[in-house]
Amino acid sequence: MLARLGTALFGLALATAVLVAPAPAGAATAAQTYAASAFATTNKVRANHDLKTLKADDCLRKAAVRQAKVMAGKSTIFHQLLGPLLDGCTLLLVGENVAYGYATGKDVVRKGWMKSPGHRANILRKGYTRMGIAARKSDDGTWYVAQVFGTPLP
Repeated sequence: MLARLGTALFGLALATAVLVAPAPAGAATAAQTYAASAFATTNKVRANHDLKTLKADDCLRKAAVRQAKVMAGKSTIFHQLLGPLLDGCTLLLVGENVAYGYATGKDVVRKGWMKSPGHRANILRKGYTRMGIAARKSDDGTWYVAQVFGTPLP
């Protein structure tokens, strides 16, 4: 299976974003399970590097959901404009990792993003405190994932 990665960093004060949302009460969808696994794996990786865990952020999650849906709908990966998230989510820093083709949330983090210097840097950036992640399948069943990181304004 072909897998691809993309990373973006937007600088104003600084920017990097990830979005992960916990599954709602009741049965989780496959997309929610995938995102929750990627969220948990990201925080495990950070803990293994003596970094604070990232908190879920609803604004970042919504941005990740929008991005994952658009990428899956177009069957291609690309980065969203991160500048608007600085104001829209009241952030000091924002960044994003995107990927497609990884079977699980754990795989996208460990086999994808952590093997790529830019993605790894986003995951291990000390300045991030919040994250949102979303995953969606394209019509052919391929997973598309967006991870948005941020740090709120003081």
